[in-house]
Amino acid sequence: MRFVIVTGMSGAGKSTALKMLEDMGYFCVDNLPIPLMTKFAEMMSTPDAEVSNVALGIDIRGGQAFQNLEKNLKQIDEIGIRYEILFLDAGDDILVKRYKETRRQHPLGGDGHIDRGIAREREKIAFLKVQATYILDTSKMLTRELRLELEKIFVEGKDFKNLYITVMSFGFKYGIPQDADLVFDVRFLPNPYYIEELKPKTGNDAEVREYVMDSEKAQEFLVRLTGMIEFLIPNYILEGKNQLVIAIGCTGGKHRSVTLANALYEFLGKKENYGVRIEHRDIGKDAITKAK
Repeated sequence: MRFVIVTGMSGAGKSTALKMLEDMGYFCVDNLPIPLMTKFAEMMSTPDAEVSNVALGIDIRGGQAFQNLEKNLKQIDEIGIRYEILFLDAGDDILVKRYKETRRQHPLGGDGHIDRGIAREREKIAFLKVQATYILDTSKMLTRELRLELEKIFVEGKDFKNLYITVMSFGFKYGIPQDADLVFDVRFLPNPYYIEELKPKTGNDAEVREYVMDSEKAQEFLVRLTGMIEFLIPNYILEGKNQLVIAIGCTGGKHRSVTLANALYEFLGKKENYGVRIEHRDIGKDAITKAK
């Protein structure tokens, strides 16, 4: 039996993840009273249970009993039942935004302050994050991207290193992304903007990609960039980093940065032990600005 405990920050996507796991053939139970957790694990592990994959949702809604969760997990260990912990997380600003959008009350935000409720929750569930088998930061994930990551881990059985990478192109004239961990400037490369037939196109178009990557500087930059990223990623993982945002910028975020971001994304996409997504933040802003 594969026994997965799904937990994490309220608002990070636990309920969504459980629904996805159910679609993947897991028998899912959400918010089971914590005192029943050990008995449930024993019952599911018996030969006649006829259940091969189980996902159990546990979170701060367990109330006072939540403080006994660590003891329950030790009991399950002592019985000899193997379990995995999937911990879903997101940045505080993202969680606040999600709560405001849904107009829901945070379970620990009794005074009406969402941020205080989040802080209290982080403190109470810190031990779970330390023990987690998998940590997924959903701050930048779309629903379909979360599903892909869950499929990799719980269906395809791929090795997972608890790191989700966002490769982002941007335009310096619109500002450097505030959440970027690494920022690279490619404004030194030949600019398709000054080629009449390439000006209206973007780095997603083959003609622009060929023009940019035909430069020896672009080729060398990509080799050096991928080499640096390959060196950095294992060290970020050792540090315990769960999310990495790599931002590549040019003047308007439409041609050169998009081309190089796509190239890096393709390189990282061949790796199977961490998630990666692409985002072109400013690719359409030039057209919007001109229309105004």
